[in-house]
Amino acid sequence: MQDPSALYRFETDTHPAAARASVLLVAVGGFVDAGRTQQLMTQHLLDTHEHTVVASFDVDQLLDYRGRRPVMTFDRDRYTSYDDPSLLLYRLVDREGTPFLLLAGVEPDYQWERVVEAVTGLIRVLGVELTLSVHGIPMAVPHTRPIGLTAHATDPRLISTYESVFGAVQVPGSLAALLELRLGESGRDAVGFSVHVPHYLGQAEFPDAALSGLGAVIAATGLALNTEDLAAMAGLNRAQLATEVASSEEVQGVVHALEQQYDAFMEGHRRPSLLATSISELPTADEIGAELEAFLADVDDTRPDGDGGPSQG
Repeated sequence: MQDPSALYRFETDTHPAAARASVLLVAVGGFVDAGRTQQLMTQHLLDTHEHTVVASFDVDQLLDYRGRRPVMTFDRDRYTSYDDPSLLLYRLVDREGTPFLLLAGVEPDYQWERVVEAVTGLIRVLGVELTLSVHGIPMAVPHTRPIGLTAHATDPRLISTYESVFGAVQVPGSLAALLELRLGESGRDAVGFSVHVPHYLGQAEFPDAALSGLGAVIAATGLALNTEDLAAMAGLNRAQLATEVASSEEVQGVVHALEQQYDAFMEGHRRPSLLATSISELPTADEIGAELEAFLADVDDTRPDGDGGPSQG
C-alpha cells in the first residue's frame, strides 16, 4: 500500500496542533442516504457552527470522474464554473466552545483501504476518541409516527439503550461502514446511526430524519449543537406533507395502511405475550399449575364412570 498520509495535506486555516478534538463525524455519502438525511444534517452543521478546514484530500487519486461527472455551467458562449468535488476535514465549534471534527465530501471510488488508513492516522494525530456516522435508509414506515433508527457500533456498550429490528443481513459496502469495521478491529470506538425514512420520501428531502440523526449524535457525544433551524425546516416540511396527503385519497390510503402496520408492530413489540397486556398480568408458575390441576379435575368429574379413571366400554 502506498503511504496513506500522501492522500491529504494539512491546510493553513487551522494548525494541526490546534485542531485536536475528541469527536469525529464522518459524512461521505454511501450507497444510500434516504431523505437526504446525511446531506441535510451536514449542511446544517456547516451553516450554523463556526468552522475552518483542517485538511483536504487529493480527490484526483480517488474519484472516477466519468462515472459521476461533476457539473459545469455553460453560459451562452463559454464555460463559467466547475463544481469541483472535494473531501475535506473541518474543525467546528459547538455552542459551548467545544471543538469537534467533520469529514465531509464525496465518497471515494478507489483506494478505500488506503483512505481508511489515512483517516485512522488523522484520528490518532488529532486525538479523536469517538467516530460517528449518520445516514438515512428507506423503510416501510409512515411519516406520521415517531422516527426510528438502527444503531451499530464497534462495542455494544456504546449503543446499549438502542434496540435493533434487524438480524444478519448483507448490504452494499460503503467507505463509512468499512472505516467503522476497521476501527473496531483496532480497538477504537465508532458508532453509526441509520435513520428510518418512509420509503415514499426516500428521494425527497425529509428534515425530520436529519433532526433525529442530529439528536442521536448529541446523545452520544454530549455536544451542544444547534437544532433550531433544522427543527423549523422539519416543521415546514411536515405541514407541506400534510397538505399533499390531504389532497390525495390514494396517498391517504397508503399512509393509513402503514400507520396500522406500524402500530400493530409496536403493540406486539411492547407485549411479552399476545395474551397479556403487561408483564404484571402474566401468571406465575404456581398459578399455572393450580389452574391445570383444576382443569384436569373438571375433566375427570365429567367422565361417564365418575371415578376419575378411564371408562370401560
